[in-house]
Amino acid sequence: MKAHTSETQSTITPEKALNFLKEGNQRFVNNLKANRDLLEQVNATREGQWPFAVVLSCIDSRTSAELIFDQGLGDIFSIRIAGNFVNQDILGSMEFGCNVAGSKLVVVLGHTKCGALKGGLDAAKIEGLGMDNLNHLINHFNPIINDIIEEGEERSSANADLLERLNQHNVINAIDDIRKQSSTLKKLEEEGKIKIVGANYDVETGVVTWLA
Repeated sequence: MKAHTSETQSTITPEKALNFLKEGNQRFVNNLKANRDLLEQVNATREGQWPFAVVLSCIDSRTSAELIFDQGLGDIFSIRIAGNFVNQDILGSMEFGCNVAGSKLVVVLGHTKCGALKGGLDAAKIEGLGMDNLNHLINHFNPIINDIIEEGEERSSANADLLERLNQHNVINAIDDIRKQSSTLKKLEEEGKIKIVGANYDVETGVVTWLA
């Protein structure tokens, strides 16, 4: 499988880009990795890159987008931050990927058993450890937790049902933030030039479930 070129990228629609990732995850789950010469791809992309998708995922060591979607060098822009949420810099990176470099798809990829989201649920314990920047990160999830937690429900990472609901709502919230905070990406989506979707990766099975 060869690296994408300007010509091949120009023929890719948002729907086709999504199918590339769906097919790649199927290969990954079935242990049927595409045949690639990565050094050849290094050579093929030395003058430029033409990725077809931007994937925002968590820093979790089990969730490398290139691996779970079975993609090669130059295929996707991979943005990673604990808890896969967006901020202005990440939105700027997405705008570059789509509006400058020509990617056709934006994926927000959450995953099961997310440590960042567990930290958000256990914020009181984490804050006691005195890590200022980590405290800032996990407090990002408080508004979502407050929205979804039911009266009398235990706020704890041990509450598996709450953790998974938080995971899915966090992905949906990130997609909403992309559309609200980036007029560039919103316009590209409205014009049909890109697609913005959510997905969830199961760390136990390797399967990606598409949420939107």
